[in-house]
Amino acid sequence: MAACLLAVLSPLIALRWPAGLLLRSWRLPVLIWAALVAQIVLIEVPLPEGFAPALHLATYVAALAFLWLNRAVPGVLVVAAGAVSNGVTIALNGGVLPASAQATAAAGIDPDHAFANTAVIDNPVLPWLGDVFAWPEPLPLANTFSVGDVLIVVGVAMVAWAGARPLRAGRPARSEDEAAPAPSDG
Repeated sequence: MAACLLAVLSPLIALRWPAGLLLRSWRLPVLIWAALVAQIVLIEVPLPEGFAPALHLATYVAALAFLWLNRAVPGVLVVAAGAVSNGVTIALNGGVLPASAQATAAAGIDPDHAFANTAVIDNPVLPWLGDVFAWPEPLPLANTFSVGDVLIVVGVAMVAWAGARPLRAGRPARSEDEAAPAPSDG
């Protein structure tokens, strides 16, 4: 989430604002907001056994529906490729994105967390598409991430930059003749 937020804000570094992202008329934005809220609930709220993995998969269905409806926006298909990569891997691994033990240890993640959207599991399917990379401790926001996550962040940056506009409307440059005050007659 933090990387996506940075991707959204990245045009500001070049003194541009992500107008295309913020002013666009998105189709059914409630789908993506519901998916994000459900992801937060999954991580923070203890849920009945078996419900969390199903809800986790449902968040990907909602997100992919939103992405499909908005596929004409530059960068959305890159986000969708990342979401499909993560979603298929999660579906094939019982509702959890597999993580490598090394990445989890490097990020300082507690493997005994009640439900985690990512976890070290025995005999994962497509393990190379799981959380195999780490933003390690003691760096802030230490966590694991996948190839799909990288695609999502790159796609979000593409969406943010598509249609980015200057922060301040510039005035046309004036020539020296125009800049000099007009002589007065008297």
